Amino acid sequence: MSRFALLSDAQWDLIGGFLPGPTGRKGRPFADARSMVEGIVYRYRTGIAWRDLPATFGAWQTVWAWHHRMAGEGTWDRVLAALTAKADAVGQVDWSLSVDSTITRAHQHATNVTRLTGGFIELQESEHARAA
Repeated sequence: MSRFALLSDAQWDLIGGFLPGPTGRKGRPFADARSMVEGIVYRYRTGIAWRDLPATFGAWQTVWAWHHRMAGEGTWDRVLAALTAKADAVGQVDWSLSVDSTITRAHQHATNVTRLTGGFIELQESEHARAA
């Protein structure tokens, strides 16, 4: 088995029906859906740039176009929903969730509040002292 063959036949059977197929129109030959998806998976798994995608998956522009088109059409959302529903039906999904606010941090510049500094607008001064 090649290191570029990322999906087993069982995994492909789960998602293959959601992907586009040949339309029968004349023109450029239709790319193999499985190699396109495996190229997308490889790219996300390794964290490489699209341009560095191995030629095994075809032209990187084609793989990117497939990913971009399927994301825009909602194909990936439908695949995720179907896989999640199937896994939940057989009890493989644990829906418990825990969020701890001690690990949720915001950068010091993440606020939209403008900071007024200098002059008589400082907060240490009371309203009555300013009016007098």
